[in-house]
Amino acid sequence: MEITWVTFAIACPLCFLAGILNASAGSGGLISLPAFMIAGLPPHLAIGTNKLQAVMGMSAANVRFIRDGYLNFRLAVPSIALAVLGSLVGSNLSLICDESVLSYLVFAILPFAAFFALNKKTFTDRGTAEAAGGSAAPSVSTPDSDAPQITRKTYAIVCVAAAIIGCYDGFYGPGTGTFLIIAFTAFAHLEVRVASAQAKAINFTTNLTAFIVFATSGNVLIPLGLAAGACNIIGAWIGAGLVIDFGAKIMRPALVVALVLLLLKALGLY
Repeated sequence: MEITWVTFAIACPLCFLAGILNASAGSGGLISLPAFMIAGLPPHLAIGTNKLQAVMGMSAANVRFIRDGYLNFRLAVPSIALAVLGSLVGSNLSLICDESVLSYLVFAILPFAAFFALNKKTFTDRGTAEAAGGSAAPSVSTPDSDAPQITRKTYAIVCVAAAIIGCYDGFYGPGTGTFLIIAFTAFAHLEVRVASAQAKAINFTTNLTAFIVFATSGNVLIPLGLAAGACNIIGAWIGAGLVIDFGAKIMRPALVVALVLLLLKALGLY
């Protein structure tokens, strides 16, 4: 397929925005994948090229979370393994289910996701300091302040959530990162930065696996993917920084944006 400067002009800015959303609340693919299709790529090329830029962007987000110590590797490794296993199960289920089931599934999930996203008790900023006069200072939560909260129950909830949402990822996909963050905060009670770091690690692995599949079948436009990926990296670095600096203050509105985009996608409005 021939690509022109117009293709880059459409895809790259939108992938920058997708990087910000993906690093802060997940579901950046709800912006980037339509961007590639609007730019004129056929479905398989759009999906494969989108996977390349997503892997690049999530690499940047992961580096920032790891650098600041928010990724718990002992928690991430088993949850990643179960998410990949769940994705394989979901992929096979998707092949034998009617397509209408997929949209019904999203409509069933969205109200619950919205409830937890809008619930003030869902997100915690442990270690947040209060400035003099009662006004909140920027979040200063640290990984050390959250370490005692990682219990056997936490491991169990995170792993079960990873397996179930991984199955959904293979079955349908849109909103996976958002659902992971909501599950990790609402049920495992992880601090928002820790929850986001775990979700990004899982998302990175599943997207890398998918990218390898598409790349080996020749369904990736490497030059466009690299350019869009560079823009996604910048956006992801900014998005991860917003979560690290502001925690729940940025997480809640970002999740609402992601859920609205998912609803519009399910309704077929874009």
